[in-house]
Amino acid sequence: MNYKDLLEKNNLKVNKYTFKGKVIIIDTPLGNFILKPNYNKNYNYNYLLSRGFNFLPEIIDYNDNYILYKYIEDISYDESQKCLDFIKILSILHNKTAHYKEVDYLYFKNIYENLNNRINDLIDYYNELANLIENNVYYSPSNYLIIRNISLIFSCLNFLKNELYSWYDLVKNNRKIRICSNYNNIDLSNLLKDKDSTYLLSTQYLKEDMPIYDLLLFYKKYCLSYDFSYLLNAYEKIFPLSIEEKKLLFIYISMPNKMVFTTNELQNVLYVRKEIDLLLNTSFVLSSKEKKQTDNNENKINE
Repeated sequence: MNYKDLLEKNNLKVNKYTFKGKVIIIDTPLGNFILKPNYNKNYNYNYLLSRGFNFLPEIIDYNDNYILYKYIEDISYDESQKCLDFIKILSILHNKTAHYKEVDYLYFKNIYENLNNRINDLIDYYNELANLIENNVYYSPSNYLIIRNISLIFSCLNFLKNELYSWYDLVKNNRKIRICSNYNNIDLSNLLKDKDSTYLLSTQYLKEDMPIYDLLLFYKKYCLSYDFSYLLNAYEKIFPLSIEEKKLLFIYISMPNKMVFTTNELQNVLYVRKEIDLLLNTSFVLSSKEKKQTDNNENKINE
């Protein structure tokens, strides 16, 4: 059954089709509608509704291949406000779908060993890179930028070593984890708003896992554009993270990338600058977290 059968079933006479990727906008005398492929036979949509998550576009009808949606007249508004709306919707999604899952001792052990191996590999890599650069008589601009900031990189790696051990000490005897439906498709364009409500699109990528993985994707995509500390605080007002969840999140977001270079020095400089900016931003987020923790401790003492 194709989408034309779906239109005929609902007595929709088409004036115009507009194709945008795999999405079809249908212009009819009764108004506009959206047709999208039915990737997972409506399972995710129905599951989210059953959990009380209602920030979804209205489905008019569907068949095995396509879904017919109500068209949303999207309001254009400030992106920083849209970013805040997105993180709040994400926290509601996590809150509505959260539950606990039993795991064996290997679950946390494997995470610890994988991250520890990754950190050790980065330490070896940056030690070797620093030695190679320092053995040159003249530094390229990108190499000079790395050497000027190498202490920041190693400081980050030392933090990771200590924090990973601290996290594992907290969780090594746990036999349950909190999981939820991760949206797994972080992009502000997937959030629409009209005069009545806010809608989350493209739910076909949902994945059951710890909530921090959506936050990690959010951080990687938008941390240099928006204040992640502020956004995380807004998220936690709806869905607070546990100490061990937050520790693991900050371990992931603090992990430096391996800097890989090309023959284009201008591209190398821009690339290194972005990587350094990411590390500086992470340092700012971590310092904000520590300040908040200190303030909370002082408030408890004064109570």
